[in-house]
Amino acid sequence: MDTTTTEGVKITVTTNYLPDYSSPSQQHFVFAYKIIIENNSEFTVKLLRRHWYIYDSNAVVREVEGEGVVGQQPVLEPGESHEYVSGCNLKTGLGKMRGTYTMERLVDGSLFTVNIPEFVLIVPYKLN
Repeated sequence: MDTTTTEGVKITVTTNYLPDYSSPSQQHFVFAYKIIIENNSEFTVKLLRRHWYIYDSNAVVREVEGEGVVGQQPVLEPGESHEYVSGCNLKTGLGKMRGTYTMERLVDGSLFTVNIPEFVLIVPYKLN
């Protein structure tokens, strides 16, 4: 589990390798990640955009940017949380992701950036 907090918004990430959807012989490794977004600030916030960097261990870097997360732009009151699951495929059994969310404070419309902690994507047999 990887965690970071930016301006009162806490991001926690956990990952899983999905062997049933992967094909290592064809250089296709699929991972799921669960993200919990907790609003520990004193303001109501809305998640507007996501921006990801996805690194394969073969030096390939992909950049993904877009609105919301899994089709949603959640609004979080102080003390509320939102969680979602998404996925990523790699060409190697080892990689990592990091990124940011663009958030809006609804009280005044100000935008701020929340860091998503860097996390490792690794097939379990690489750990032995």
